[in-house]
Amino acid sequence: MTLLHLSSALSWRGGEQQLAYLVEELSAKGLQQHVLCARGSALAARCHERRWEHSTYRKGFSVNPLAARAVARICRSIGADLVHVHDSHAHTFACLAASLFGNRIPIVLSRRVDFSIGGNALSRWKYDHPQVKKILCVSEAIRQIVLPAIRRPERLAVVHSGIDPERFRYGASGILRKQYQLHADRPIIANVAAIAPHKDYFTFVDTVEILVNKGHRASFLIIGGDGGEENSIRAYIREKGLVDQIVLTGFRNDIPRILPEIDLLLFTSKTEGLGTTVLDAFACGVPVVATAAGGIPEMVEEGVSGLLAPVGDAPQLAAQVERLLSEPSLRERLLAGAHKRLALFTKEAMAARTLEIYRQL
Repeated sequence: MTLLHLSSALSWRGGEQQLAYLVEELSAKGLQQHVLCARGSALAARCHERRWEHSTYRKGFSVNPLAARAVARICRSIGADLVHVHDSHAHTFACLAASLFGNRIPIVLSRRVDFSIGGNALSRWKYDHPQVKKILCVSEAIRQIVLPAIRRPERLAVVHSGIDPERFRYGASGILRKQYQLHADRPIIANVAAIAPHKDYFTFVDTVEILVNKGHRASFLIIGGDGGEENSIRAYIREKGLVDQIVLTGFRNDIPRILPEIDLLLFTSKTEGLGTTVLDAFACGVPVVATAAGGIPEMVEEGVSGLLAPVGDAPQLAAQVERLLSEPSLRERLLAGAHKRLALFTKEAMAARTLEIYRQL
């Protein structure tokens, strides 16, 4: 089997990490793979660094026939059996390659975003394109969102994202306490995510306010770069009088080293395809309190692998945090459940399920 992985992303986010994991795992199984990615992209740099077989193209605009021609040309040159597209623009390019340049290679699409498929003509065309044989949804929640727009629902399958637990082999480092001068006797409660609208940091701040007003002495951290709402969140923190209680660290590239130092992950998203930060916490032995948004309940089983609250419900989130902090036996039970649950969400499990679907096609 020879695979072409097609990506249009310029930056490195979760989808690109999953693509990289897939290439690594399938290479170990002996599959021939070629990555076609945008010129100047972070993925192109990774391919060069790891010496993966790859080509680049000039991305241009979202409906770019030149990019589509590059897809058809590479498929012919490597003798591709399948094209796996990893984002929306890549999906468009692959469908154009089929319709404009006669590329009849079956297309497998990964769907990671948690919003409905658009009703415009382009979206309808590419999701119902005859060459699209499977749509791999990153969670059952995503499958349910996509389902109403798909004429042939049998093409939908769930393939959960996976992580590499070996990335989190470090113990508590003390980096955070030292760098931000945090009290040694106070637990660290943090969210690790970009400060973006769907991460709902307003609810995080509201939850902190409730806990502080109840007299809980903890260090609260927001660990993540600006995803468009940092200024608004800073203003909200000032409005609530919590400037001395909440530390914004900004983007950090040492998450595997600092995450084990956290005593509790408070994950407050209002929408979420899956939310692999939760899996990272599982791998580090960090207990999780999260909202029941999107695919999160597929990882966090209430009272088994973590604690859940409704989306936007700061009082319930605060109550769950209090439970976890005050019941050591609950903490240990949740960590044991999380460790067991993590086995279903590794990069090996993700690649094995994906390969099973490839072989079906």
